[in-house]
Amino acid sequence: MSLTIIKLGGSVITNKQVAGEVNSANIERIAGIISKYSKDPMIIIHGAGSCGHHEAKEFGLKDGINKDNVIGVYKTHKVVSKLNDYIVSKLNNAGICAIGVHPFDFLLSENGRIKIFEISHIKKMIEIGIIPVLHGDVVMDNQKGVSIISGDQLVLWFARELKANRVGLATDVSGVLSVDGVIPKINRDNINQIKIGNSSNIDVTGGMAGKVNELLGLSDSGICSSIFHIDMLDRFLSNKDHKGTDVC
Repeated sequence: MSLTIIKLGGSVITNKQVAGEVNSANIERIAGIISKYSKDPMIIIHGAGSCGHHEAKEFGLKDGINKDNVIGVYKTHKVVSKLNDYIVSKLNNAGICAIGVHPFDFLLSENGRIKIFEISHIKKMIEIGIIPVLHGDVVMDNQKGVSIISGDQLVLWFARELKANRVGLATDVSGVLSVDGVIPKINRDNINQIKIGNSSNIDVTGGMAGKVNELLGLSDSGICSSIFHIDMLDRFLSNKDHKGTDVC
């Protein structure tokens, strides 16, 4: 089975400057593009953007759980689930058979890294033509009580477990940027010579530097991935030059 994993950055599906504001026009446009390729095996993963990062930061969930911030688990999961439901509805409106899957329900982490994730049902969904749509989420954690699992970490997990053929991260920038513009390729040999900037927006999962770090881990498994501007999504899905960054 040839599997494609698409990650939609939180910055392209929400307004990260305004808590809880969804970018409806972008989501509808993205759904229209994906609909042209939805007959192929695919997993969609999306970030939380302004629907989750603000709550996770407010309640300090990145540092674990205590009696004073436990309500933050509900509040954070509620907003990311609502975003997921909205995206799934737009995908279905575009003729895509998509169903949301919440990591909180199936995933256990250990010190902020995925420890156990039952994905047999996701494999079956893909086999029968359903596109699973997952998202960054708050999850239970063996050591910290709870932790935040980013969409980028989910990309890494599924790409390895399901041996994905293509992995693409659609963002609001053209790729990984340096003073000279887009860096076309990143690997273990040149990463130490690259200065990667982070967004000033609230992001409890590491920003671009965290993204690249996760993807380098994926490249260690022999799976290449690409970071590109959302406007290049159609080109990526049609195997054309996305003009972004490849991590190999």
